Formats: sequence, structure tokens, C-alpha cells
Amino acid sequence: MSKQESYEGYLIDLDGTMYRGKEKIPAAPSFIRRLHAANKRVLFVTNNSTRSPEQVAANLVTNHQIPAQPAEIYTTALATADYLAKRAGDRRRVYMIGEQGLKDALESRGFELTDQRPDFVVVGLDTEVTYRKLEVAVLAILAGATFIGTNADSNLPNERGLTPGAGSLVKLVEYATQTKPIMIGKPEAIIMEMALQRVGLTKEQVVMVGDNYHTDIEAGINVGMDTLLVYTGVSTKEQVAREEVPPTHVVDSLDDWMVE
Repeated sequence: MSKQESYEGYLIDLDGTMYRGKEKIPAAPSFIRRLHAANKRVLFVTNNSTRSPEQVAANLVTNHQIPAQPAEIYTTALATADYLAKRAGDRRRVYMIGEQGLKDALESRGFELTDQRPDFVVVGLDTEVTYRKLEVAVLAILAGATFIGTNADSNLPNERGLTPGAGSLVKLVEYATQTKPIMIGKPEAIIMEMALQRVGLTKEQVVMVGDNYHTDIEAGINVGMDTLLVYTGVSTKEQVAREEVPPTHVVDSLDDWMVE
């Protein structure tokens, strides 16, 4: 591990960093408690767009004994709504493919959800997607609507294996329209910039913590932020050693990280 620095804020991935699916990561609860005790600003940053902050926080507390408040959760649904709110002006009509978390986030920022002449088409994970929903999205984009994707994750691991992720739906619409979407979630800089605004800190004051080099660590790198990779999830030491830009810090366990 490189020389440790003191950070005021921590942006933290969930799956693979705080837990693995339904499996607990033993070091995670004490890591968060140490951050809270040191008055660090904590924001859990997730590419999940289907669940509300309340649902995500409840899962952390109830199933993993990780102390978390809804205000400490930042999903791609919230980041998408924040991004649009800053840029939409008087364009308030949105057609979305997604679930309740995305619907709530968009409506909370005053957007009208409609399939009639939308200004924006937002595509996220939708486990009940239909051909009709995809058709409406494609036709709206071809008619001039701005195309937004919540995140590029091609797969979603669950107990059955690797199932289609939000990125699979985004790619389908992209192929049908021959239009590149604006992508919001990790590893894009957009969600990181929105997260920094949420915690009220500069990129120099914050570290991004995660297990996946190609989402979490690249997200930090893309916005010029220090990164901490923990080997409890996706990326291995052998894989990381081949990367051109290494993480700022690496640890085998979050127990190895001293909060300063």
C-alpha cells in the first residue's frame, strides 16, 4: 500500500466492497463505524437504479449490520435526475425504461414521465421490459429526444448466474437508433461529479473506495480523484498489475486501512 493520506470524504462502492451479494464482508461494518467516529463524510455510490435510498440503506443495516442513512446513498437514479435537473431547462418530459427507484428520482426533481413527445429517454435496468417499451424509446430518440443511460453494466450477478444488466438494454436501444447515449454511472465522471456536489467536498479531499478496477477505480481516475482498491470482490492483484494507471492505494481488507 502506498503512503496513506488523510481524506475528509469517502465515496464507497457497495457490492464487492461492503458485501458480496447476500454474503457479509466482515471488515465492512467496522470500517464504516470508524469513518463515522472520525466525522468523515460518507457516500455510498452505486450503479443500482432500481431501488430507493431508503431500500438500499435498509439492506445495509438489516442484512449486513452496516450503519447507513438514506442520505448517505447515491444511486445512478439520483445521479441521472440530478444531471437532468441541471441541464434540462424547460424540457421536463421524460420517457423512462426502469423501475421504481428511477421513477421516484425523476419525479422528485419535477420531471413529467410520459411516452408522448419526450425531451429525454432514460434507459436503466427494468426486469419487466417489453418490446413495446423499447419501441417507444427507439422512436422517441429517432424523433430527437436526448438519450441517457443510467449505467453500462452488461450483467447483473444473482443466485441464478449472470443476468442482463442495464447496459444490455442501453446497448439494444443504442444499436436500434445508432445513437450514443450520455452515460451516468461508474466509471463515467458524471456520477462522481454529482457525488462530490452531494458531499460538498473537492476531489482532492475525497477518496473512491471499491473492488472493481473497471468501474470503481476508473470512475475515480476519470475525475482525478485518489482511489482505494480492496481485494474483496471482482479485481485480482494479477489483473490490477496489468493496468496502466494503478489505484492510489490497495488493501487486502478494509481492516488494513487506517482512518486518519
